[in-house]
Amino acid sequence: MRRRISRRDALLHTLAMAGVGAMPRVAVAAERPRRGEIDDILTTRVAAGDAAGVVAMAATEKSVIYDGAFGFRCMGTAAKMSDDTVFRIASMVKLLTSVAAMQLVESGKLALDEPAEKIDPTLASPLVLTGFDARGAPQLRPARKPLTLRNLLTHTSGFSYPLWDANVMRYLKAAHHDRKLPKRPLMFDPDTRWAYGGSIDKVSRLVEIASGETIDRYFRDRICGPLGMTSTAFEIGPQQRAREASLHVRQPDGTLKPKPLEKPSEAPKVFSGGGGIYSTAPDYLTLLQALLNEGSLHGATILRPETVSLMSRNQIGEIQAGIMRTTSPALSDDVDFFPGNRLRWGFASMINLDPVEGGRKAGSLTWAGLYNTYYWLDPTSRVAGVIMMQILPFADARALKVYRQFERGVYRALKGA
Repeated sequence: MRRRISRRDALLHTLAMAGVGAMPRVAVAAERPRRGEIDDILTTRVAAGDAAGVVAMAATEKSVIYDGAFGFRCMGTAAKMSDDTVFRIASMVKLLTSVAAMQLVESGKLALDEPAEKIDPTLASPLVLTGFDARGAPQLRPARKPLTLRNLLTHTSGFSYPLWDANVMRYLKAAHHDRKLPKRPLMFDPDTRWAYGGSIDKVSRLVEIASGETIDRYFRDRICGPLGMTSTAFEIGPQQRAREASLHVRQPDGTLKPKPLEKPSEAPKVFSGGGGIYSTAPDYLTLLQALLNEGSLHGATILRPETVSLMSRNQIGEIQAGIMRTTSPALSDDVDFFPGNRLRWGFASMINLDPVEGGRKAGSLTWAGLYNTYYWLDPTSRVAGVIMMQILPFADARALKVYRQFERGVYRALKGA
């Protein structure tokens, strides 16, 4: 892999080192990190079996400062990882959906604090699960306030995923036997708690109604197309599928077992902005660079600077975010990426209020996809990173080790360059 630095950045670096000028917004050292240590980290982790293969990249808002691909797309085959490898990035699509919603807020087609039912009537009169009676029947009552786009973007809506909420699991079992029950009630009143769930799927539908476009077309026309993210889509063709990484499942003995690639669906799909999309590390890093550069990149503008700033700020006050307890260890470990850190949520990502030792600064943004794909965006250090693997369970301890060591390697390189 080669480091991509533009002629303009190289010239600015030369001038700055000579004392003639300085790199705007980013320290000169940030443009020339040492890559050897990071290569060694990722090579060692793949060789140790922490991941079958990995693609990792980091960038400032102006240029890619690291890219590396190691291991294999599928264990037991000759298909090596490369920076154009296609991954299923699952919930990392939520950032795209949040950007789409904020574009429509900018244009006045959506509002953060109006009842969302004005756009989507299916969100009217939500019910809240308060518990179960002695027979196990769910107890429901009307929510104390209407749902808003703000609730949905910040996961304070009350919608929760069964994978990390035992009450949802129990409710779904009861609803299976009583079809009169609503499919998905709220687990709490809006604005009272944080829970990771299907909120962004609801945002996706709001985007479709407000824009008059399906979410896949909206992404293509308003975000991916303008930014040149040509490998990011809900459906992939034969050429992309030939570059796809296989999913690997962690076995009880710690080894990884590859699974066959999913079969392309022959029927038309209804897509949702909560999950189920494909991308590559360079594509996703492009989106992060645009956000790091206040909403613009390579002549394309996807958001205004003030909107990017708003999305990056804590929007949930003192409510704790980001800690999830699994109901299915085969699909996910317990999730607490930064034990002891105060975690909050913006309009797309989790925010660490405290710095991470050896890594990102306070106020950085992050989230992930089910198959152990991750990103972070550090506005203070002016750096963003993405790392992609295809492993279950989510938050796999050994996959997280790869992620953490990559992150620390990036910051050591920036510091010592």
